[in-house]
Amino acid sequence: MSNILHSQDAAIHDRPDVLAHVAGNVRALRAERGLSQDGLAAQAGVSRRMISGIESGEANVSLSTLDRLAQALDVSFSRLVRPPDMRDNSRIDSLAWRGTSPDSRATLLGTVPAAREAELWTWSLGAGEVYPAEADAANWHEMLYVVEGVLTVERDDAAPARVAAGDFLIFTSDRPYLFANRETVPVRFVRNVVF
Repeated sequence: MSNILHSQDAAIHDRPDVLAHVAGNVRALRAERGLSQDGLAAQAGVSRRMISGIESGEANVSLSTLDRLAQALDVSFSRLVRPPDMRDNSRIDSLAWRGTSPDSRATLLGTVPAAREAELWTWSLGAGEVYPAEADAANWHEMLYVVEGVLTVERDDAAPARVAAGDFLIFTSDRPYLFANRETVPVRFVRNVVF
């Protein structure tokens, strides 16, 4: 699996903030649990040197290693990569991986708890098209990412949200809402339904 950042390809000042978040979060969570670096390394199946490098922000750490650390610390992956002072987990918006090409990157946009299932959909709406949706059960969430065009999301409890290509919206779908294309060109978006 690829590393969060190829440090050999980027200067220290180009590192994503997520490396600093991971460093501080792992250090704080390890201390809260009363674990030494050796103890955490043993539980996660990684070397103590890797733990030391992660906590100093100097290690090339893989996403799978972060998954193992999260499991050993009994937290979610997103808890390791989000800013430590963030209280609302729904919008994280942190660069989590960068490839060797400047066009290759992965950004963790946001997370929500899922009790049963998460659905991933691709959608498109032609110009002027509207899709009305009934309210879902409590604790259901919509996660939308617009690939092309502009999507308007209208909900009873909020002002209409215009989500342009490259942006995203996360909301609880326990009230009626609708997806609308108020533009003259098609809109394409990725939709996650989490419940």
